Amino acid sequence: MEKIPILKMGDFLLVTIQVDMHDRLALALQDDLTRTISQTEAHGVLIDISTLEIVDSFIGRMLSNIAAMSRVLDAETVVVGMQPAVAITLVELGLSLPGVRTALNVDAGMELLRASVKATKEMYGSRLH
Repeated sequence: MEKIPILKMGDFLLVTIQVDMHDRLALALQDDLTRTISQTEAHGVLIDISTLEIVDSFIGRMLSNIAAMSRVLDAETVVVGMQPAVAITLVELGLSLPGVRTALNVDAGMELLRASVKATKEMYGSRLH
């Protein structure tokens, strides 16, 4: 079965989806990502969906679930590279993707994650691991 690679970059994980997402692959990504967050103690997850041309309601819910699970594991999630047609489809399906922050590209997404982690560390100080 194909897998989507998860790369560690400092305190963050980078997921670049380069294949068409189907339900089993999305479920596998969710499992792999939560396991990797737990193992690496990552504080952020950046998911690049710039190559996805179609996102159905299941994949949309999976992105939302991934963000919720990441938050429980102390990691922010940012989705980058959303195509206009994908954004339109998600809105038409009524999916607001609660908890999923978005940015136009990887650079902007990484900056968003850095700012979020910095703000959290300033707020909680040494209580973070």
